Amino acid sequence: MTSLTPARVRLALLALALGGFGIGAAEFAAMGVLPEIARDLLPDLALSDPEEAIARAGILISAYAAGVVVGAPTIAVVAARLPRKGLLIALVVAFTVGSFASALAPTFELVVAARFLAALPHGAYFGIASLVAASLMGPGKRGQGIALVLSGLTIANVIGVPAITFLGQNAGWRASYIAVAVIFALTMIAIMLVVPRQPGDPQATARRELGGFSRPAVWLALLTGALGFGGLFAVYTYVAPLATEVTMLPAAVVPIALVAVGLGMTLGNLYGGRLADCGALRAIFICFGLLVAALLGLALTASTIPGLFAGLFAVGFAAAAISPAIQTRLMDVAGDSQTLAAAANHSALNIGNSLGALLGGAVIAAGFGYVAPTWVGLALCLPGILLAVLGGLVTRSERAGRVVLNEDAVLDRALS
Repeated sequence: MTSLTPARVRLALLALALGGFGIGAAEFAAMGVLPEIARDLLPDLALSDPEEAIARAGILISAYAAGVVVGAPTIAVVAARLPRKGLLIALVVAFTVGSFASALAPTFELVVAARFLAALPHGAYFGIASLVAASLMGPGKRGQGIALVLSGLTIANVIGVPAITFLGQNAGWRASYIAVAVIFALTMIAIMLVVPRQPGDPQATARRELGGFSRPAVWLALLTGALGFGGLFAVYTYVAPLATEVTMLPAAVVPIALVAVGLGMTLGNLYGGRLADCGALRAIFICFGLLVAALLGLALTASTIPGLFAGLFAVGFAAAAISPAIQTRLMDVAGDSQTLAAAANHSALNIGNSLGALLGGAVIAAGFGYVAPTWVGLALCLPGILLAVLGGLVTRSERAGRVVLNEDAVLDRALS
């Protein structure tokens, strides 16, 4: 890969980012067409209780998240030795098949199963793509390479999800998943054409990859990222009622509010990648500080139009900046378990997504109002920061232990 031209590197990164774009569209496509899905697949319930039907259709989103959590570490452990380009192509083929299956499945239960299966490659794709991107960018630019791959996911929130939602509302929800499948098919072609061959790790074994979970710093980084994204999704999930019931805006403005979050995520992701290259742990602390400030600002000013849009943009920016910092941190502390650590990050982030949405919904149901999820996000930041501090202390302790061992070895050799 040392002979690759800068143009070829950029094309390879764009191909990997296109896969991220497809994943973002696949993950969030159901959110915009839940009413259409409910009316088509749950017609009796939709007639008798429309709200319950939409809530039942929301199982599709949970099924996808469950697939990510299960698939990321499983595929990473099994496939760590495989050539990375071939593995990426296989994962994208699985996405394509899963998306077509989601569009064609005749019953609600089969669509749920298809969404679970389609999500299995999610974390492994981002994990392997992040390793390839970091290798393409070279030393000192790993964070930027990771951020470029993740940029496809954030851009999907700005362009892909609204466009696919519009398509699904006008051409039927099944058209949404066909569009997603087409994106993945194009990604497969792009990876085949422009991503260079890159070997897997011939020394990798399932036991060695799983050994990464024996490192406390790995667990602390995963939990830190989960809490950071939990803070984001406590807000993101309930943007619509926040805009309509607190800021008193019409429902037609909600997509614009979502675009504000998406734009913040896109720029924050790129900022977080550059920041991570100057020190991943330092970047995590900075990003959490920004997230605390953004959530506090949103909580205090959400009743105003400028406060709502500026706050949503800032929350998206700060939370998305955490992701490449966490990914880089995991690569620093995972030792030989690089593939597993990179993929497991996306399991942790999806757990955080579910946690934030659950806790945000709980405080709303308890009668605390639609600003309350923002305070939940702030509450999640505190343990996130504490875990990051603990992770730094663990790393410092491990380094000190290695220094002592090296000094003892030197002394033993001198005495012998």
